Amino acid sequence: MTTTPVRRGSARAVAVGAALLLAATACSRADRVDEADGPADLGAAAELRLGYFPNVTHAAAVAGVSEGFFAEELGDTELVPQTFNAGPDAVGALLGDSLDATFIGSNPALTAFQESGGAHTRLVAGATSGGAQLVVRADIDGPEDLLGESVATPQLANTQDVAAKKWLVDLDLPSGDGPDQVTVQNIRNPDTLNLFREGAVAGGWLPEPWASRLVVEADAEVLVDERDLWDGGAFPTTVLIVRTQYLREHPETVEALVRGLLRSTDWVEEDLGRAKAVVNAELDRLAGAPLDQAVLDRAFENIDLDLDPLAATFPRLAEDAVTAGLSPAVPDLHGLVDVGPLNNVLAEAGRPLVDDAGLGEG
Repeated sequence: MTTTPVRRGSARAVAVGAALLLAATACSRADRVDEADGPADLGAAAELRLGYFPNVTHAAAVAGVSEGFFAEELGDTELVPQTFNAGPDAVGALLGDSLDATFIGSNPALTAFQESGGAHTRLVAGATSGGAQLVVRADIDGPEDLLGESVATPQLANTQDVAAKKWLVDLDLPSGDGPDQVTVQNIRNPDTLNLFREGAVAGGWLPEPWASRLVVEADAEVLVDERDLWDGGAFPTTVLIVRTQYLREHPETVEALVRGLLRSTDWVEEDLGRAKAVVNAELDRLAGAPLDQAVLDRAFENIDLDLDPLAATFPRLAEDAVTAGLSPAVPDLHGLVDVGPLNNVLAEAGRPLVDDAGLGEG
C-alpha cells in the first residue's frame, strides 16, 4: 500500500502496552494525568492528520477523503490523510502524536485509551457496524475441525484478533501450535488470501473486503458471521478517535471532521452504486488492485454505516480482550467517549442524538 507509512514491531508495542495497562488500570480517574488539561479552544487547527484503512469497513472514510467531504468541511484546515494496514499501527502513530485522528477498529480504540491511562484519546463517533467473518475451507464443518489447523487474523490485538481468540475460549478450544490446538497467526490480509489458496491456513477471521475475497475468489465458506455473536447483530467495526489535546484545543475542527463523515455516510447510502465505484477506485489506488464486482457487492452487503459509536458495547469489548488473553484487566472506561461534537452535528441535521452509555467525562 504505497501511501501507508507501515510501522512494524507491533508485538513489542502490545507487550509494552500491556505493562502500561497494568499500571493504568490500578489508577482511578482522579489519578490520571489528563492531557486535556491544557489550553482550551484555540480555534480552527492549521492541519488535521487523519488515519484510515483501505478497507470496505472504512468506506465512509475512503469516500470522505476521495470525494472531498472532509476537506470541504475543514475549510482552511489542511487535511493530511495517511493509510494503515491494521489498528495497532494506527494506535502507535496516534500515541506518538504523528496523527490527530484516525478511523480504527473498536479494540485498538480501547488500546489507545488504555495505554495512556485514559488520558490521550477520545472516541467521538462511529463509522461502521458489522463486516467481519470467520471464513474457512469447505471441509471445515464446525469449530472442532479447526484443531490442528491455522487461522489468520490481520494483526496481534486488532479487532478481529480479539474476536477470534475470545470465540475460541468460549468454545473451550485451546490456542497454540499443537495438533489438538488452533493456531492463530497474525498475517497481512493480502498474504492470508495467498496462503489460503496454497492450503497453508484453514481460514481467517477477517474484515471486509477480505472475508468476501476468500469466499468469492478462493471458495471459502462462512463459519462465523460476527454479527451473530451480538444482540441485534450490531457491533462497532470502525470508529473515529481523536487525540484528547487536539479535541480540547480545536473542537470546531473535530466537529467539521464529523460533519464531513455525516456527509460521506449519507452520500454512500444515497448513491450506493456510484459509491461502490469510487471506493473501489480508491482501493485500487491505495492497495494496487480493484475488487471484483462480486466481492465488492458482497462486502457492502455485510456492513452498515452508522455514526453511532455503540458506546454500550465497549465494556464487553474490554472484557473480551481480557478473555482473549490480550489485556490483563478490564480498565475504567469513563472518559473514553465524547459524543459532544457528534451530537452537535446530528442536532444541526435534525437527526436523533446518540448516547455515551455513561462512558463520558461526567
